[in-house]
Amino acid sequence: MVAGLPGRVPGNGGIVAIQRITVLGAGTMGRGIAYLGGLSGYETCLYDLTDHILHDAMSLIEATFAKSVEKKKLEASDAHKGVSRIFATSDLEAAVREADLVIEAAPEDPELKKEIYAQIDVLTPGHTILASNTSSISISELAKLVEIPAQFVGMHFFNPPHVMKLVEIVLGDETSAATTAAVREVAERMGKETILVKDSPGFATSRLGVAIGLEAIRMFEEGVASASDIDKAMVLGYNHPMGPLRLTDLVGLDVRLGIAEYLTATLGPRFEPPKLLREMVERNQLGKKTGKGFYDWEP
Repeated sequence: MVAGLPGRVPGNGGIVAIQRITVLGAGTMGRGIAYLGGLSGYETCLYDLTDHILHDAMSLIEATFAKSVEKKKLEASDAHKGVSRIFATSDLEAAVREADLVIEAAPEDPELKKEIYAQIDVLTPGHTILASNTSSISISELAKLVEIPAQFVGMHFFNPPHVMKLVEIVLGDETSAATTAAVREVAERMGKETILVKDSPGFATSRLGVAIGLEAIRMFEEGVASASDIDKAMVLGYNHPMGPLRLTDLVGLDVRLGIAEYLTATLGPRFEPPKLLREMVERNQLGKKTGKGFYDWEP
């Protein structure tokens, strides 16, 4: 709790019907979640630290709506309504003070996330649900930083959010049934399938996905097969929609490394990152976002 500011207390009516969503972080995941919010009829606020980041994010959101219209997946009138529901601000208090649901989509850094929750917990109304898009960090540990842990939950979207059908709902030790039901309703209104997962390192999806991804990197490092052939083995042999090395490029090698390091610390050495992964991150070969990873993504 910040000195001089009141702590949150549950509102008289507890959790209310969610009408306004605030997304913290205008990166790939944040702007994708904001797009879903606007598309699904929610008044949606997108927050980030600087106006130029927000300007770029809003331009990309508008482009995503335009592409959906071009592909005849969305009527032009619906796209216009969706865009009109989304607004951006670099004022944190303005972003969260009227939110019914706050979805934090900051980088996968535990200390950064803790700092964010320390700030927003005293700024949000008592009924507000706080959700983290983390793919691996303990929901129960993050919930210890807020006044009402019953209204704290994990909402793990997948990249790109407007395409991927799953939202992994992660239940902390004190997450209430009402909170779970409310965020599940939001995810389903966004057109997503949901799974409920008990809070544990890596949850379900990251733990399984990282295990396969790390082994694929080790195989490539050992010269077992090329990146494309390792990926083809999983696509054609196991009917995966995408191979683990291409997926690592899309997720970001730095993100994969961060999750692997966290899982190593919590679950043991079987998640120890391969030397090659560390070297590629040091060289800034992070995948699609830097133009090179296991594949060449330059135009």
